[in-house]
Amino acid sequence: MSPGSSAIAPEALRGRTGLGPLEARLLELLWARGQAATVGDLQRACPALAYTTIMTTLDRLYRKRLLLRHRAGRAFAYRPRCSRDELLSELVSGHVRRLLGASAESHVVLSTLVRAVRDTDAALLDELEALVQAERSQLRGRGG
Repeated sequence: MSPGSSAIAPEALRGRTGLGPLEARLLELLWARGQAATVGDLQRACPALAYTTIMTTLDRLYRKRLLLRHRAGRAFAYRPRCSRDELLSELVSGHVRRLLGASAESHVVLSTLVRAVRDTDAALLDELEALVQAERSQLRGRGG
């Protein structure tokens, strides 16, 4: 998976993922770099942070499966496992599946989603409709 380039505010990422402020900041720095970085590389970008703080935070992100790492000499170099958009997509998909599974009335969840889309940007309703049509076509193509 490749690092993404869409601009999502770090606070939006924190709010959606449960990441702490430093975790979100380091993830944003890695996405912005577009290449793997060592703790030393990131410390040069954040000189006020201790080396060990960055190292611990990157290890925590790695254990959360948000980063990949490989040896770079005696250190590890880290890169995001996925782009911002891919991460947010995974999170939203999980939330929607849980909501649909928790409600005996799926239409309530779906109609709420449609109203939220309309209230955010009415033009998105056209995009939503096109996405639904594309999914229907795929299902028909698979014999579903």
